[in-house]
Amino acid sequence: MLLSSATRVVLGALGILSAINTVTAQAGCTLRASGGDDAPALLKAVKSCATTTIPTGTTLNIATRMNMTGLTNKRIQLEGTLRFNPDLPYWTGNGFFIPFQTQITFWLLGGRNIVLTGGGTLDGAGQAWHSQSRSASNSTLLRPIILTIFQADNVLVDNIKYLNGPEWHNLVNEANGVVFNNIKINAGSTSSHTAKNTDGWNIYRSDNVTIQNSVIVNGDDCVAFKPNATNVLVENLDCTGSHGISVGSLGQFPGMFDIVENVLAKNIRMGNAQNGARIKAWAGPNVGSGIVKNITFDGFVESKVDNPVVIDQCYMTNATACAQFPSNTFLQDIVFRKSYIWNVDWISSR
Repeated sequence: MLLSSATRVVLGALGILSAINTVTAQAGCTLRASGGDDAPALLKAVKSCATTTIPTGTTLNIATRMNMTGLTNKRIQLEGTLRFNPDLPYWTGNGFFIPFQTQITFWLLGGRNIVLTGGGTLDGAGQAWHSQSRSASNSTLLRPIILTIFQADNVLVDNIKYLNGPEWHNLVNEANGVVFNNIKINAGSTSSHTAKNTDGWNIYRSDNVTIQNSVIVNGDDCVAFKPNATNVLVENLDCTGSHGISVGSLGQFPGMFDIVENVLAKNIRMGNAQNGARIKAWAGPNVGSGIVKNITFDGFVESKVDNPVVIDQCYMTNATACAQFPSNTFLQDIVFRKSYIWNVDWISSR
């Protein structure tokens, strides 16, 4: 059963790549920087043109939110840079609200048969956010996700660099058939205020997602499989500074039944990280429930990782509450194999 599930994921990825190959590079719109807010022009171009090109050497200033949902057969050829202007009051009041775990996002991208490629850069200008959000008066400041794939079918994000994410770099939300390939993520801070919650990917209420051949330097989960993430392949990643390849967290919200099923994470290199392969579920009173089923962690190479394997069913829950109200999230068919670990002190499992 494990093999057939993994095979379905791989074949699904091949099918997505085949479908989006129909979105070929062709004559379209080319954008240059205007000196002001370039978001409206970019929105107009993507909606109007089959291919929109941001050429090498061009940095577009994205100062207002971008709703690119409902697209069909579109290619965004990002060779230059999209820089999200760090106007904190604007974004905190106008970023698209994501109810799950109380998030906001700069950019919604959705529809059918969409390609984002070109070797260019998405710059979240995160330093301003890190410095402000860690101060006492801004401890709960909402920070935007760079890119949210939302209500989409057949999407390829290929050969793109992410810099300085204020929060998560990618959210896949209510999507089917999404491939990320050859992605480079680098989130850091140049001040004493560290870059936190800078997840590489969070997959939520989505099916048939592939993340492959990528390098991630960040300060939270490299990839996290959130509630109702199914048929996911994560392969050939290099994660540094990570909190792990993580299932969850699950069971956080009362009345909700969370499912993560048919996940294969293979050939993962983890370095200078807090965790390696990880499962995290809430316990205590007034939490939800769920099931984690058919998850395989295969071929992890871990160096200087505090907790190479973590199964935590008391996540964010003190020991007394966990003993009185154990987790309602059940685990089934969890496999760890062919992993290599150096310079660690313990394996944590509780």
